[in-house]
Amino acid sequence: MDLHLNHKHVFITGGSKGIGLACAAEFLNEGCAVTLVGRDPARLQHARDGLDAPGRRIHCVAADLTDAAGAVSAIEQAEAALGPVDVLVNAAGGAKQKPFAELAPQDWRAAMDAKFFTYINVMDPLVKRMAARGTGVVVNVVGMGGKLPITTHLVGGAANAALLLATAGLAMAYAPQGVRINALNPSKTATDRFMEGVEADARQRGVSIDAALAKANGSIPIGRLATPQDIANAVVFLASPRAGYISGSVISMDGAARPVVV
Repeated sequence: MDLHLNHKHVFITGGSKGIGLACAAEFLNEGCAVTLVGRDPARLQHARDGLDAPGRRIHCVAADLTDAAGAVSAIEQAEAALGPVDVLVNAAGGAKQKPFAELAPQDWRAAMDAKFFTYINVMDPLVKRMAARGTGVVVNVVGMGGKLPITTHLVGGAANAALLLATAGLAMAYAPQGVRINALNPSKTATDRFMEGVEADARQRGVSIDAALAKANGSIPIGRLATPQDIANAVVFLASPRAGYISGSVISMDGAARPVVV
């Protein structure tokens, strides 16, 4: 299926690994130019090496997105290299997961910095640039903990919940100016961050990591964890004109673990 994304400039935060990296590969397959943003220059270079092929346009920017000025600088570097950003995919950042009894007040603030502001610091300036041009798409990858409390991920879930509200509100505000904004809510996905959650769950329940992992695998009706590729497939569709009437939506991807009627 042609998703009509050829030559679009896609800016991906958290683009050097996991879901962000899988998204980058899919957008490149669609003929997009891609900017990868992450903290670690070496990891970004490794990601670029794995994605690079003749004719592909890939740019990398190392940035700390918890800093608003750093986020704007990353956008400006990307647009100088590849032109105006057409699509923003936010997949960066994540609050540290730990059992609820280990939480302290500073953990809640750290979670907002790590997750909420890494998205907002990029989304706020970019959505305004998109609106000025009358076109643009934002897809925020936001964990399921923003909808349902998880006792090993309360601080991150609170940040995710704030992002879901921001997604819906900004979609409503900027729709008249041609900008679509949606969120994807993945549940258990086979990434490094997933294993961090498994380890926190094992500590909280006083069981082995293997037992916690078996519990996680057995909790999904579809019979397996999501892969980063599963999430990337949905992200690329939402970014495309084929999803042109979808905005302000929060789409769950949890393998039917928590079926709901909304």
